[in-house]
Order: sequence, then structure tokens, then C-alpha cells
Amino acid sequence: MIVELCFLVILVMTSAVEAQLKTGFYSSSCPTAESIVRSTVVSYFNNDPTIAPALLRLHFHDCFVQGCDGSILIAGFSAERNALTNLGLRGFEVIDNAKSQIEAICPGVVSCADILALAARDVVDLTNGPSWSVPTGRRDGRISLSSQASNLPSPLEPVSVHRQKFAAKGLDDHDLVTLLGKLFDTNPTFCRHIIHVPSIWFIRIT
Repeated sequence: MIVELCFLVILVMTSAVEAQLKTGFYSSSCPTAESIVRSTVVSYFNNDPTIAPALLRLHFHDCFVQGCDGSILIAGFSAERNALTNLGLRGFEVIDNAKSQIEAICPGVVSCADILALAARDVVDLTNGPSWSVPTGRRDGRISLSSQASNLPSPLEPVSVHRQKFAAKGLDDHDLVTLLGKLFDTNPTFCRHIIHVPSIWFIRIT
């Protein structure tokens, strides 16, 4: 239940952008794109179920900084993925694998941002959450700066800062606990840092 709630909160974060997208965007230009993403995710999930929260967290980190533009996937010394907050991210190889397969049949058509969004949806479904149609048509971001990752909530920050960052995205305390509670819980590295921000666990959902 918590996993699908996490994804629904991410959808709230990007509602303005989603309105410009449409379901089945690649139905003519690359009709097998979504099935390729699905089969790739299933293959990795069957080998390692922990890839589910990893991909969900990867999508969250992508969306929270400057929208779901795939900029978290860009490699580079000063890129987002090399920011301290993002060093524990996993699942890049899943997206790279799916992208390579899609490029082989539909070169230059499907964005990495869409592949990541579809993969996040698929892991929710694979963990007994709901499945739904994901609007697609995102364009990949070209700018990825580690400095922008400071927008992400850090396990070393007090809960008051977390609340400010979530409020800036139109999210409330319920959303904060739903997302950070699950993301910390599924990441052992983050769990070791929770002692620095114990107040986060005193927020109650009413």
C-alpha cells in the first residue's frame, strides 16, 4: 500500500507537466516501448526484488529536483547523480538496458524520462500495487547539476526543512511521511542516519 502511495504523491508533484502529456504517446512511433520497459523491469525484479524501491526512489529524486526530465540519469562529474544526496541511488542499469533495447528498434524516439516513469509504475504493479496508464511524451532534460540536488530532502536535515521543501512542491505532511518514511525504510544507508533526524517520526498522519 505504501509503495503505491509513494508513486501517487510523485504524480501530484508533476501534475502540471502531466497535463501536457498523453497516454499512448508512442503507440505509432514505437508501439513496443512500454512492453520492452516492462519485460526489462520484470527481469531485474525477479533477480533482485529490492530493485523495486530503488527504481521508485530514483524516479522520486528525478522528479523532485526540476521535474521528471530524466536529468538524474545524466552522467558527469558535476551531474545530479553525483551529488552527495544521490550517491546511494540504484537502478540506472535497468533504465540503460531498456533504453538500449528500444534504441535498437526505435532510435531517437523514446525519452529516458519516460522510460524511468514507466519503470516506476511497473515496480509498483510488481509489488502488488495498482497498475495504470502512464501519460508519456516527456523530453529529456539536457542540464544536470549536482548543486540543484540540494532541493532534495536530506536525512541530515531537521524535519522543519523537509516540510519547507515539500510545501514548495505543493505537498503536505502526509505526503512527506508517505514518501520519506518509505524511502528511508527501504534504504539501509538512510536508516543509519535516521538518528540525526528523529523528529521526522513524530509527525502523525491524521
